[in-house]
Amino acid sequence: MANVSFQTGENPFFTTLRKRVDAYFDQHGLSYTGNYKIISKTIVLLLALTGLYIWLVFFTPGTVLALALCVLLGIVFAAIGFNVMHDGAHGSYSDHKMVNEIMGFSLNLLGGDVQLWKVKHNMIHHSFTNIEGLDDDINIQPFMRTNTNQKRLKGHRYQHWYFAFLYMLTYLSWVFIDDFKKYFSGKIGETRFRKFKTHQHLIFWSTKVVNLFLFLVLPMLLVGVVPAIVGYLTASLSCGLLIAVVFQLAHVVEETNFSNAYNEKRGVEDEWAVHQIRTTANFATNNKIVSWFTGGLNFQVEHHLFPRISHVYYPVISKMVEETCREFGIPYLKHRTVYAAVRSHVVHLKEMGQRD
Repeated sequence: MANVSFQTGENPFFTTLRKRVDAYFDQHGLSYTGNYKIISKTIVLLLALTGLYIWLVFFTPGTVLALALCVLLGIVFAAIGFNVMHDGAHGSYSDHKMVNEIMGFSLNLLGGDVQLWKVKHNMIHHSFTNIEGLDDDINIQPFMRTNTNQKRLKGHRYQHWYFAFLYMLTYLSWVFIDDFKKYFSGKIGETRFRKFKTHQHLIFWSTKVVNLFLFLVLPMLLVGVVPAIVGYLTASLSCGLLIAVVFQLAHVVEETNFSNAYNEKRGVEDEWAVHQIRTTANFATNNKIVSWFTGGLNFQVEHHLFPRISHVYYPVISKMVEETCREFGIPYLKHRTVYAAVRSHVVHLKEMGQRD
């Protein structure tokens, strides 16, 4: 595995920015972790999950309404991941470690494994964003090509047409394929991680079984095999599309930078924080609905710079980040709307499918 280091001498940009952010929290007597806003979100989303599940499984409505509710269930899956699990797994949901662990564990309820996710996301993706050979999140080969460091195949020419279909499979692939590949291989991409302890093995297998029982086996017993499978696929595909799109709009657009770990043996010239900004973009930050639903992940720049600060503070922090970027002459990447970000993503995919 390639190893990449960042410029670790003078870090004037991040030193200045961090002082400003710290001063804001000190001045207002705020904790970096979540407040009543994230708690209210959690209650709303968990009630929505519970209500939809009971309605669909125990009081199953007609076909058309049931399919619509399954789509909504998939949307709630994604929202819980964005808002509850994400902050919990980063340790930014609460000042209490146990609360963070419980909230992060919501990923296991939804079929994933939070321990594997922490390695893949917190350790690898956040450290080596958009670096080919290290950041496994930009590796969708051979189905798609996200940057010029990857080999171009003939089929990639059409990836800007079929990407949405592929993104819909994200959740199913994650739950039934990717987690098991990581678990049995002991590595994510080319990066090896520590062997699971006994309790982690037990959690991995028991929660996979519980998830399968709750969302597939029990519905099969109560509403029938075919309706249960169709409903599960409907929820899974809608969830998969949403989680894939939110990630891609943050890192795989025209303006973001990509590099190759095997060409960076002498290290990245930028300080770590500047690298994060050059490889990350915001979108629709003035849209309160998008911000609420995505758990502030449309403020991806701020999240990458301050992953231990709860997303409820990103709108305030973003003003400091943009101002500091302007002072240091660093491009602050953002798209005003979701449409603009999606368009940039599609244009980028088209270019990567045609360019050598």
